[in-house]
Amino acid sequence: MNRDEQLRREAVETVNKNKQIAEQDPYRLHYHIMPPAGLLNDPNGFIQFGGKYHLYYQWMPFKTDHGAKFWGHYSSSDLVNWKHEEIALAPSEWFEKNGCYSGSAIERDGKLYVFYTGNVKDEDGNRETYQCLAVSEDGLHFDKKGPVLELPKGYTAHFRDPKVWKQDGKYFMVVGAQTADLKGAAALFSSENLTDWEHKGIIAGGGTGKLKNFGYMFECPDLFRLSDKDILIFSPQGLETEGMKYQNVYQAGYVTGEFNPETGEYTHGEFDELDRGFDFYAPQTTEDITGRRLLFAWMSVPDQNEQDHPTTDYKWLHNMTLPRELTLNNGKVYQQPVRELEALREGEAVEYTAELNNETVAFNGVLGKAVELLIEDIEVSEGWFEISIRGNARLVYSANEKILTLERKSYTNGIVEKRQCKLALLSSLRLFLDTSSAEVFVNEGEETFTARFYPDPENKEMSFGASQKTNFKIKKWNLQKKFI
Repeated sequence: MNRDEQLRREAVETVNKNKQIAEQDPYRLHYHIMPPAGLLNDPNGFIQFGGKYHLYYQWMPFKTDHGAKFWGHYSSSDLVNWKHEEIALAPSEWFEKNGCYSGSAIERDGKLYVFYTGNVKDEDGNRETYQCLAVSEDGLHFDKKGPVLELPKGYTAHFRDPKVWKQDGKYFMVVGAQTADLKGAAALFSSENLTDWEHKGIIAGGGTGKLKNFGYMFECPDLFRLSDKDILIFSPQGLETEGMKYQNVYQAGYVTGEFNPETGEYTHGEFDELDRGFDFYAPQTTEDITGRRLLFAWMSVPDQNEQDHPTTDYKWLHNMTLPRELTLNNGKVYQQPVRELEALREGEAVEYTAELNNETVAFNGVLGKAVELLIEDIEVSEGWFEISIRGNARLVYSANEKILTLERKSYTNGIVEKRQCKLALLSSLRLFLDTSSAEVFVNEGEETFTARFYPDPENKEMSFGASQKTNFKIKKWNLQKKFI
């Protein structure tokens, strides 16, 4: 038995034992992608290939903490029903012995090429990094080709998360980086054949331009065309809080600009956060055969009280967001849940047309642990409008202050904490509530809030309140259970 076979066998044995414990957890999600056991983090290699969507993910199958990561793998024909496949990559070779870290996938000549970071550390914890290639004919079994890109001069070994795409007959790669003077950057490379890569320079951060001193590390960069603009998504580390902005330990967001594939130059505007909630990081996108730009993100943040999640008692930790479709509206990226998610709905909607005035109301049938709420035609011109969720979370819009707030009881100390954004007008809300997660889509995707939360498992109650006259229409669906 070789090292790869040994690691896979040990992982499967551990997961088979621990998933029986995980399945007993009342906070196990109903329709979000989770690991069967162990820790899940970044989405990797998200692609539509061979008639299916493939979502690989960073996975530590042995424990609910970080370490030498594997690539786990889910596949789906419809973005709703997901099958957990066998392990895609195990950290078995010298160039990845401390983890098959994050990366991406691209199709070429009917084969799937995945690029990922091989993480290596010596006995003293000093890091080496290699950008590696593995090739598959079926999306399930991979032939590792080893490193295709070693660390260029001018960067520290914090150099990872390659995202590859094809444009104008050439291949490009962006890599999350830290420069030698400890500044976050996105590095660009080009190739004619996917194996020989040329360093083209830094396209964002790294001590120049609008993001010249923008944190000490950029993770998970992703450059793509959306409408008539080139969008660079990345996850900067080391930003200081600015009012309502940058409240989490690390951020995830984007800049909008123009990429010139001939020169490798990228001009862009200011950074904007993709999500206003507590738990959103390392987003990755792909374009499907219909031309949609789709996104998954990790519903957590590194180094943000990860081991305090109560699910660790049940041998599992973390999940993905729902798949989202991106559009560009007046220069701003909007996010909407993909239309396929309507297939999760069970039966007919419970519907109400409501008018509140200095009161709080619970509507018959508007409750549950795994539900979708669609609240439309909201009219709140003065005062505030609130939605209370299962005694643990609260969404509040202040018409006077033009601020939308998501509150939750902290799972570390029980104290109420909040995330906020400015919002000139609230017209609609679409909430996907799972047993221990919330995704809020505001004004058809103008803003989103994503969070884990941990209410009393028996509490299904929801209520709606307003300080002054407020009108709205509400639809509520129960959603199917797709995972255990």
